[in-house]
Amino acid sequence: MANMNKTISIVPAQNQQEHAEINSCAEAEPYALRVIGDSMAPEFLDGHIIIVDPAMAPAHGAYVVIDYQGETTFRQFVVENNRKYLKAVNDAYPAVEMVEKYSIRGVVVQRAGRRRKDHKHYY
Repeated sequence: MANMNKTISIVPAQNQQEHAEINSCAEAEPYALRVIGDSMAPEFLDGHIIIVDPAMAPAHGAYVVIDYQGETTFRQFVVENNRKYLKAVNDAYPAVEMVEKYSIRGVVVQRAGRRRKDHKHYY
């Protein structure tokens, strides 16, 4: 039988509420990701940095980081006739209708590139 060492974080009882509050705050903080690939080009090029706000609710047309069908991806969130789709900006990639459960990790609020002209805000 293989040795299955696990690391367990133990929080003393008096600090559990404080620990939970810190984790909750951290989960709601914006974070940055680097775009890889061309599925979101020309709006988001390979190497661009996106700022994702996990506390923001997605609206039609928003760019989102989403867990769907066992993968985490970056796409545009589209709602048409009460149906939801994930759409790549690059037409070479097909839109995917979301018919299964999904989890939005956050909405893209800013794009940064290598040059100042590549910076853009989304709301």
